[in-house]
Amino acid sequence: MITIDQLVKRRGSRTVLDNVGFTARPGRVTAFLGPNGAGKSSTLRILLGLDRADDGHALFDGRPYRTLPDPLRTVGSMLEGSGAHRSRTARNHLAWVARSNGIPRRRVAEVLAEVGLAADARVRVAKYSLGMGQRLGIAAALLGEPQILVLDEPVNGLDPEGIRWIRRLLRDHADAGGTVLLSSHLMTEVADVADDLVVIANGRIVTTGTVTEVTSGYADLEEAFFALTGVTR
Repeated sequence: MITIDQLVKRRGSRTVLDNVGFTARPGRVTAFLGPNGAGKSSTLRILLGLDRADDGHALFDGRPYRTLPDPLRTVGSMLEGSGAHRSRTARNHLAWVARSNGIPRRRVAEVLAEVGLAADARVRVAKYSLGMGQRLGIAAALLGEPQILVLDEPVNGLDPEGIRWIRRLLRDHADAGGTVLLSSHLMTEVADVADDLVVIANGRIVTTGTVTEVTSGYADLEEAFFALTGVTR
């Protein structure tokens, strides 16, 4: 389980996160929705140990990320694309990531095939499209066969087939008992895969619940999103 407990983050006089709290449970896909600048990435950076909160906690099964003994075997994550150096090939990038966590090298070929990059494994990342870079980031997240996936805007740059593919991957992972937390500002791309929704605006959680609960009283998720966040169409 992922537990976000009353996170507070300030930058100067501005409060970026104001008592943000929610959970993401095993066997469920939890979509973390909000407009750009709402606080989604700041929350995930604290969760993954890349930033510090001024107050509150962000835990994986009761433990901060930095205390996990084999982090990539517990949590697979992607923030802001693949993170690969543009001069590296996909294969070399993943091989380095695997070595850093004691993951068998065979997993490199396996995840490249799983995300549809096997034919481009020896191509330098500089030549990748945005969608290919997203697939490489997801491949890195899958390397350690983790139970928990944390993905920031995973559908960015993906074509319609790529969006269908990521939906299937996330659904299959949750159905197998895994925990999935994905952030997005694109409501329609997550509506068909999410079980639970967490909506954030201006650094505050405005609602949580199942898709049915959050959209109750609205025509669809898009209408609910605009109404709850105050974003104009």
